[in-house]
Amino acid sequence: MNAPRTRVQRRPVHGVLLLDKPLGLSSNDALQKAKWLLRAEKAGHTGTLDPLATGVLPLCFGAATKFSQLQLDADKTYEAVARLGVKTSTGDAEGEVIAERPVQFTAAQLAEVARRFTGRIQQVPPMHSALKKDGRALYEYARQGIEIERAPRDVEIFKLEVAEVQAPGSFRAIKIIVTCSKGTYIRTLGEDIGEALGCGAHLTSLRRIATGGFDVSQCVTLAALEAMDEAERLDCLQPVASLLADHTRVTLDADNAGRFLSGLRRRGAWPDTAQVAVYGQQPEALLGTAHVTAGELIPGRLLSPPEIQQILESKL
Repeated sequence: MNAPRTRVQRRPVHGVLLLDKPLGLSSNDALQKAKWLLRAEKAGHTGTLDPLATGVLPLCFGAATKFSQLQLDADKTYEAVARLGVKTSTGDAEGEVIAERPVQFTAAQLAEVARRFTGRIQQVPPMHSALKKDGRALYEYARQGIEIERAPRDVEIFKLEVAEVQAPGSFRAIKIIVTCSKGTYIRTLGEDIGEALGCGAHLTSLRRIATGGFDVSQCVTLAALEAMDEAERLDCLQPVASLLADHTRVTLDADNAGRFLSGLRRRGAWPDTAQVAVYGQQPEALLGTAHVTAGELIPGRLLSPPEIQQILESKL
C-alpha cells in the first residue's frame, strides 16, 4: 500500500528566481518543481524555453508575477550550435532528417551571412512551435503531418556572431551567439543561416545566456535548489524590484503613496516618462509601476497592501 502523499503547506513568497533550466524539462515543469520547493502560493514563468534548450528562465513568485510581461518583452541572448549539411523536420536534433547536402563555404561567405542576418529581418515561424492557429499550437498540427501557412514576422537581431567550431564526430558545425528581440526563433535562424550557406542546418544545442538584464551567472540549478534548506532557497530570490531595474524611480510620501495605491493619479514636477517604478518613503517599499504624462503620475500595475506588508516582513 502506498504511503499517503504529504500535502505541501503553501505560503506567500515574493521575488524572482533565476533558474538555469535543465535539458529535457519543459518550462512549466521547471516552474512547478521550483514552486513546490519554495512552497509558494503563486508563481509564473516569463516565456517558455524549449525542453531541448537550457539556460536563464526567470520564475516570478507572488507580487513579481504582476511584472512578468516585462521579461516576456525583453531582449534575449542565446548561444547555439548548428550542424551543417543536414536539415531536419523540426529544425533541431529531435526531428527526422529530411535533406542532406555537401558543406562548402569560405570564411568570407560566413562573415557575409552573419552581416546579412544582423538588424531587422523576417522569419517564418516554425511548425514545431507553440504559436497558435484556431486555438491549437502549431506543433499539434505538425505532429499530425498538417502544414499550416504562416506569415513572415519582423524580428530584430541586435548582435550576431557566427564561427565554425570543432564538433564531435566528422560533421561540420557553427556556433551562433545572438542577441535578439522577443519572438525570435533561434531554430529558424540556424536553419536560415544554413540555407544562406547553401548546405542547410539544424540546431544540436541551444542555451539562453541572458534575458532582460539577467544572465546565466546569476542562476541556480534545480539540483542545487533541492539540496538547500528552506532559508537558503528563499535567499536565492531576487527582489520584485529587480524586474524594474531600467525604470525611472519616483518616491512618494505617506499621504501620496496611499492615494497612489488606491489608483489615484498624483501631480508633480516629473518629466514625461514611459516606465516608472514607484516607491513609498516610510517605510521604503515598492508600490508598483506608472508612467508620467504632463506632470501626472498615472498608476500601472500596483502591489496590494498585504503584498507590500509581506515583503517588508520578509526583510526583518
